Amino acid sequence: MGEFVRLEVDGGVGTIRLDRPPVNALNHQVQAELAEAAREAGERDDVRAVILYGGQKSFAGGADIKEMAARSYVEMQRFGAELSASLTTIAELPKPTVAAVTGYALGGGLELALTADRRVVGDNVKVGQPEIQLGIIPGAGGTQRLARLIGPSRAKDLVFTGRFVKAEEALALGLADEVVAPDDVYAAAHRWAAQFADGPAVALRAAKAAIDGGLNVDLRSGLALETQLFTGLWATEDQANGMRSFIENGPGKATFEGK
Repeated sequence: MGEFVRLEVDGGVGTIRLDRPPVNALNHQVQAELAEAAREAGERDDVRAVILYGGQKSFAGGADIKEMAARSYVEMQRFGAELSASLTTIAELPKPTVAAVTGYALGGGLELALTADRRVVGDNVKVGQPEIQLGIIPGAGGTQRLARLIGPSRAKDLVFTGRFVKAEEALALGLADEVVAPDDVYAAAHRWAAQFADGPAVALRAAKAAIDGGLNVDLRSGLALETQLFTGLWATEDQANGMRSFIENGPGKATFEGK
């Protein structure tokens, strides 16, 4: 457990909880602790799905600008690579992930939310990539994951202008997948994550790997990846149990061990 980030596990759902008041600014220590929490969540068998959560007030207000402003070009080369690698560790978690976004998710905060498979936001949130207002660009996935999620034209609008987006527009753009009352954000994210607590963990990992991996290659290569992952599931107990249960009891009644 880190000073600012901790992994809390309950009923198969792991919550990576940011706690660096007042706005969970992502300094070097926070990014390192996020990566460590993600690695632990990925390795633990009792974690089947993961929630990224910054508390009731704010998801993450962005990078620690004071820390970044004091760095030299050489120092930023190393820091930038480490920051990108940390968030990639979260994005590559081999389990379903959901960001529970309250308050603000700006700059690095939005980039953190973009690492999740799904985003649940409060109806009073503001999200955006305001780095351009500092004379820089997003450096932890904001130009890449954002464009893949909402398309290059919309991503360019947000990155070029640095403007803030409210919940309704975030939903329309595809930045958010569900909008709820601020007090219900974590509960809504937990409902989504909890459905995987007893699910076929190996198949879920394969599904995520197929979708994410396929987005980075041409269609033929993506189909080959899908076939490899699909047929590989015949080596799992969950596949045997799932098909046996379907034949004997009908659909939706199988129990899975995640093996």
